[in-house]
Amino acid sequence: MSEKRFPTLTDPTGRTHDLAEATTMIGRAVENEIVVSSKRISREHACIRREGWRVILEDVGSTNGTFLNDQRIVEPMQLRDGDHIKVGDVLFVFHDPEVTYQDTMLPELEMDIPAGIVRVNRQPVDLAPKEFELLAYLFSQPNLVCSKDAIGTAVWPEYQGGVYDYQIENLVRRLRTKLEPDPQNPQLLLTVRGRGYKLIL
Repeated sequence: MSEKRFPTLTDPTGRTHDLAEATTMIGRAVENEIVVSSKRISREHACIRREGWRVILEDVGSTNGTFLNDQRIVEPMQLRDGDHIKVGDVLFVFHDPEVTYQDTMLPELEMDIPAGIVRVNRQPVDLAPKEFELLAYLFSQPNLVCSKDAIGTAVWPEYQGGVYDYQIENLVRRLRTKLEPDPQNPQLLLTVRGRGYKLIL
């Protein structure tokens, strides 16, 4: 029987911290499982919980915040292999030995249309205005085929329907380069020949 391998955090010195407990506390106080002596870190700063195969990161009311992939977290977040966790001024890298057994088929797309925020696999994506409008339109109709005519009207209302196919195709191509791990083999933004495009969520 093989030995169980636990998720780990690697600190800036290269030291590995096993996340073997159900809850691992990170902070300045010596009672924490991972102790970081920095004035920018609260006595109890963040915790990492194991829930089955899921690993959850949560800030516990720290002064300077906990950051996941450069974004300050405001709620518990599930960790994925390779995630960067910044606690105060110390950067950890999360490693999951079970990653090969988990379903990682589709990139994870998040979109907050009112706030103008787009993330792929929790990494922020910077989109041009028309790229954002195209994604917002497709995002509002997930898994449905959207015709080029409908896309043209939604994304270029100022043109009153006078949008050429090549404009839409070029916009789709640019959007794919920012969303897809392999733009030549898209997984999120698919072409449905003769009918249009659809966003898989």
